[in-house]
Amino acid sequence: MIRIVEVGPRDGLQNEKSILSTEDKFEFIRLLSDTGLKTIEVTSFVKAPAIPQMADAHALFSRVKSELSHSDLSFPCLVPNMHGLEDALKVGVKEIALFTATSDSFAKKNVNATVKETFERMKPVVEEAKKQGIKIRGYISTAYGCPYEGEIAHEKLVNAIKEFMKLEVYEVSIGDTTGVAKPKQVKESLKILVQEFGAKKLAMHFHDTRGMALANILMSLEAGITTFDASAGGLGGCPYAKGATGNVATEDVWYLCHSQGLLTGIDLDKLVKASQFILQKVNKDTPSKFLRAYLNTGNV
Repeated sequence: MIRIVEVGPRDGLQNEKSILSTEDKFEFIRLLSDTGLKTIEVTSFVKAPAIPQMADAHALFSRVKSELSHSDLSFPCLVPNMHGLEDALKVGVKEIALFTATSDSFAKKNVNATVKETFERMKPVVEEAKKQGIKIRGYISTAYGCPYEGEIAHEKLVNAIKEFMKLEVYEVSIGDTTGVAKPKQVKESLKILVQEFGAKKLAMHFHDTRGMALANILMSLEAGITTFDASAGGLGGCPYAKGATGNVATEDVWYLCHSQGLLTGIDLDKLVKASQFILQKVNKDTPSKFLRAYLNTGNV
């Protein structure tokens, strides 16, 4: 079984210039919760001026907890620091994601800190989260390339994963933030990473900026990875990486997996309904080739 972590409500929407209503965001999450997905990243507890789309994190998560907590889904939220954790705890968040990068330049643009400093900042957050029984996931941006520093040395990625493992996160999501990763590069990288850390501790987060996301996911599947981040309809981008277009579409990952005889537990028709809803709200066409074909023909 392949596990898809749906990041549309957070990573998919964070870069949208038009601010959606809390009602629309909740409806998107509600529709996603009916698809068979088991993990849906809801929001980010950041300062509103930094990412205005996430300004309603308290209200949105409170409603998700109130109306959808009966399900067996996980609803993780991104937190940047102790203040973010404190805000998340106030509304009952049970799983958080912490983030860093391989690139000091990117980390400074993102959180005004070096990579080393981001881990120092995380330590008290992790300590408090563990006291509260909170699950913790790690994100590493610019795993294969940085818009400011170019190609990233593999050792930097390994070192970042090691630091997360010291913090005892349950999983590390390896992010190709600007979509520069190549299949051969991913294959060679994962030979080392899987051997050192184990496939079950790693997830892959690809952007499809250069059309390589599915090829990179196929390489990851062959390396034994079974968890992938994806965004319904292919929405997404990064406010700190110019030209970083959408995350790989959840529909495209679904199709790749099912074409390989791998199950995801996701109801395609219900997923398409959720994607159509949010694409209409942000007034965008999907970049997903499979979704476009499916909507035009009705055929898988």
